[in-house]
Amino acid sequence: MERLTGAQIVVKTLIDQGVTTIFGYPGGTVIDIYDALFDESERITHIETTHEQHAAHAADGYARATGRTGVVLATSGPGATNLVTGIATAYLDSIPVVAITGNVAGGVIGTDAFQELDITGVTLPITKHNYFVRDIARLQDTIREAFALANSGRPGPVLVDIAKDVQEASYGFESKSPIEPRPHRVPAPEVLEAAAAAINKAKRPFVYMGGGVIASGAGELVQALADRIGAPIGSSLMGISGVPTNHPRFLGMQGMHGHYACTMAMDDCDCLIALGSRFNDRSTGDRRKFRPSGKVVRIDIDSSELNKTLIDQVDVRSDVKCALERLLPLLDEAKHPEWDREVAALRQREESFADVRDGMTPKNVMEVINSHREQDMPLVTDVGQHQMWAAQHLSFSQPRTFISSGGLGTMGFGLGAAIGASLATGKHSVLVSGDGCFAMNMAELITAADHDVPVTVVLLNNGVLGMVRQWQSLFYGQRHSNTTLARKANYVAIARAMGAEAQRVESLEELDQALEKALAFNGPTLIECPINKDEFVTPMLPVGGTMEDLVVNMDDVDRLLGNRQ
Repeated sequence: MERLTGAQIVVKTLIDQGVTTIFGYPGGTVIDIYDALFDESERITHIETTHEQHAAHAADGYARATGRTGVVLATSGPGATNLVTGIATAYLDSIPVVAITGNVAGGVIGTDAFQELDITGVTLPITKHNYFVRDIARLQDTIREAFALANSGRPGPVLVDIAKDVQEASYGFESKSPIEPRPHRVPAPEVLEAAAAAINKAKRPFVYMGGGVIASGAGELVQALADRIGAPIGSSLMGISGVPTNHPRFLGMQGMHGHYACTMAMDDCDCLIALGSRFNDRSTGDRRKFRPSGKVVRIDIDSSELNKTLIDQVDVRSDVKCALERLLPLLDEAKHPEWDREVAALRQREESFADVRDGMTPKNVMEVINSHREQDMPLVTDVGQHQMWAAQHLSFSQPRTFISSGGLGTMGFGLGAAIGASLATGKHSVLVSGDGCFAMNMAELITAADHDVPVTVVLLNNGVLGMVRQWQSLFYGQRHSNTTLARKANYVAIARAMGAEAQRVESLEELDQALEKALAFNGPTLIECPINKDEFVTPMLPVGGTMEDLVVNMDDVDRLLGNRQ
């Protein structure tokens, strides 16, 4: 057993856990950890971002793209609080991240020392658990516990705060094999039998998958389930890429801005098989009038989600993959020709709403991206209209290739996450962003350029905060308060000044050429695409509305705007 400092124990334990890349920003209370990283630079790579929030998003993107736990390191006080938005983003989307922060020495805790902050208290509501380590004897085991917890059950972020005197002290250390996540809970046979009985009675079954399908690696089982029971498949935003988008049973994303056929079919089903999805307000609208409530067979690893927002018919507390492996043999093979015809009619009606205009429309931009992007490339979005257009129109054939902030809806998430995803996979990543989001995170082009990270940013610039402006147009009498940006910033010039390649395109042909060039470049590229500020995301379900209130296309938009003039 060798004797190491606490800082060395931190780094050695990370290496034992298989960590090869971490993201962070140095500071006084973690200077000892950074000194220890210097000696292990050949075994563990540290990526210094321009801001701790983006380091947290990079660790998040790393985890989303691989399923492995992302790691972020920050100093005390403002360094630690800058992680909060990134930690909350991971928490709301159930992403495994371990955040390590430093704090002042134990002897001055509680004296308002320079940059002292109770970061465990701050992050208590947005972590699965957090620790404050004041005893070096607990340091190695605490970090190992953090990794086990982050990826056990419903994944999520865990924070480890370490006093500075613990980092400086010395203690015996012995390497240990990586700690494994806790084994999955196996559902009781009688619960599976109840679920099978409910599904076997269905005449209009519908399979709805959320992020839990991707977390558990259950995509192939979801396809087998749908084929066996004769059901269409829909997904939440977080479930996108769980099954290939070209699967004949897949109807696309459901909900507020989901595909029309998917949203309507789910509303009309007589048995909703919900897999790792939490049914927030974006999925259901007015829950009191959500028709599938009471017809739900729900599989979820987190017992707190069961019956939380809807009335469930049968609850199966389990990892999705674990449950489906045991449920499938209990299900009858079924065909539902009448239900198939109804779903086909919904698809046909959706096609009649298709946007078939020429020029730089959002849909056309997404189609050009589709034509160039290799299917194993991570596709990352920021948050807003562009996020919904990407979710609606981009295609995916492999899991973990669609990366987006769902639960928290974090503007500024994208560029850090795209860097993390690219470094995790060794692939070129594509970020679809808007001018509002990009202004929040564009400094991370410096990080991408410094480390030659291949990230292509497709910036849809409409000069407004598009999603909020859309709401103002439809529901606030076209009173566009503070959503018209009219910024003088030259994003192409800014990107070039940060070390990235950049150009502005004015046509689909120019975009086509720019993407071909960008995806062959081993570094960051910005492609600015101007779009009309009055492009809307449709369909749209107003908050608290029902399916009867669904705004399905621009004809509905024009009608609503006309009613308000």
